[in-house]
Amino acid sequence: MPKVKTNSSAKKRFKVTGSGKITFQKAFKRHILTKKSTKRKRAMRKDGVVADSNMHFVRRLLGLK
Repeated sequence: MPKVKTNSSAKKRFKVTGSGKITFQKAFKRHILTKKSTKRKRAMRKDGVVADSNMHFVRRLLGLK
């Protein structure tokens, strides 16, 4: 059997933590920041965690299990 390739775009966007959770950077923080509230921009600094409903799909893209 051939090896399963990891999806190149997914490996740049997601990171697996030590506990097995998959994190990502929040969107909408690149430009046009003047109209966004400080609270909203501060919330976008934190890493997002992939929801359980999407976990199976993201794990498959990363070649995990």
